[in-house]
Amino acid sequence: MDILSLATGNLLQPAVLFFVLGMLAGFARSDLAIPEGVVKTMALYLMLCIGFRGGVEASHAGLTAGFMSSAGVAVMLSLGLPVIAFGLLRGFRRLDRATRAATAAHYGSVSAVTFAAASEYLTIEGVAFAGYMAAIVALMETPAIVTGLVLAGRGDPSGRKGPNWEVVREVLLNGTVVLLLGAFVIGALTGDQGLQRIDVFVNPLFQGVLCLFLLEMGLVAARRLMDSNSLTPALVGFGIAMPLISMVIALGLCALFGVPTENRALMAILAASASYIAVPAAMSIALPKADAGVYLSLSLGVTFPFNIIVGIPLYLWVSQRLSDMSLG
Repeated sequence: MDILSLATGNLLQPAVLFFVLGMLAGFARSDLAIPEGVVKTMALYLMLCIGFRGGVEASHAGLTAGFMSSAGVAVMLSLGLPVIAFGLLRGFRRLDRATRAATAAHYGSVSAVTFAAASEYLTIEGVAFAGYMAAIVALMETPAIVTGLVLAGRGDPSGRKGPNWEVVREVLLNGTVVLLLGAFVIGALTGDQGLQRIDVFVNPLFQGVLCLFLLEMGLVAARRLMDSNSLTPALVGFGIAMPLISMVIALGLCALFGVPTENRALMAILAASASYIAVPAAMSIALPKADAGVYLSLSLGVTFPFNIIVGIPLYLWVSQRLSDMSLG
């Protein structure tokens, strides 16, 4: 499949078109809005479905070598990508160290919504991947936060030595991580029998809820871009270049450590995504002086739309081409 057909297939997905609709409505300053409580409910629903379905799939395979290699690469990416992002951001002299570190942490962590959109797209395109990749999402959430704090040269914001337990608690008990891992474990324990009992809830409804959630994300992304006074063309360029760099590194590590071929495209997509839920929550506590107008606008207003509209089919195409070359 060539890149044009993959891109066309992605752009014609209902979920992506609803995201574009949300961005257009946001830029036009429409009064279209989804109540905050509904948005939170939809986010919880998506995480539950992703985790549970992944656990059911993992129950079929068990703790295989493929899972272990995928998990190892995931942790390496989450720990290492912020270091690369921080190095690139050193060129932006007006950014203080705390802002650079906080921004870098976003680009080592992951966007679970990007994973949801990507997994749905890969399924539509007939591209198989292991169900345990839902657990990989949870594994990649938190190591980047640790790296970001190390890069910032901070422990506790109050100046006390030792770990910032409030941040540790925020990381370990983050709702996304808890629900993803919890649903994954429940899915793995109950297997197909459990899936049969809630199949109507976790499968047929998923695509519709994802469309409505991405509509809201489009609205938020557009409004964040319009309201931000902190983004420069160079920073926007970083928000597009960093996912591409992360994708290349991810695919290289996948080849080096023997990650199963079917998982590599999704691993590249995860590496290229940027957190806008878990990391902002942690950084607001750990690095309160960091400029949220930079790190949140970049992750949600630049990188997220780029990945949803352009990045996902591009990363799949590159992964497929590299796989073809290795087989050849």
